[in-house]
Amino acid sequence: MNTLIVVAVLHHFLFAVLVQSAPVSLPSNSLPAFREAAERAKTLVEKVLEDIPAVHSTVVNTEGLTLDPSTQTANLQMMVTSLGIPAAPVLKPLSERFTLDICVSRMLAGSQLYQGLLGVLSVRLSGLSDLQADLRDLQTHIKKMKEVAQLSSSAEEDKDPSPDLASRGDYDVQVAAHLTLTQLRYFCHDLIRSLRAVASYRPQAAGSR
Repeated sequence: MNTLIVVAVLHHFLFAVLVQSAPVSLPSNSLPAFREAAERAKTLVEKVLEDIPAVHSTVVNTEGLTLDPSTQTANLQMMVTSLGIPAAPVLKPLSERFTLDICVSRMLAGSQLYQGLLGVLSVRLSGLSDLQADLRDLQTHIKKMKEVAQLSSSAEEDKDPSPDLASRGDYDVQVAAHLTLTQLRYFCHDLIRSLRAVASYRPQAAGSR
């Protein structure tokens, strides 16, 4: 009898752990609205990605600061730390550990991060307002995804990690704008991949339990 009790308790505990670690399943009636919001977000991210080169050429006029990856140097990477520019939240393929909840929360946190950085830079530089507006609209679509999927909020969201770039010298501001736009471009590529994945999300294929 004692053995049966122990087995039952272990079975209950393991089932609870598996349920807790499994990816979030969407309510079936929310799927169309969720996918529509994801598609709209993806379209907007594609627009941002297309606009970054033109914005960069308008805003960044310091020689040597181009979007060509081959021109990036170790000194520029050191400037990321020196200027205090935060790294974008990491986006990964959906899994039991990287759930839909975490994925969408990081999408939102990243768009908030870059909107904040562009806002700080716009105090010193003109030509960033359209990207700011697009990122603000992007957040609306991502928040809609969270709402219809009944996803929880994350501690990464609603932070204001933007460093004080407005008080820096002209060269530092130029470097900060270059690094921000470069990192935003990489984040947009990750966003598009993730949005494609979540737009085709199937609750019934959310991993074995």
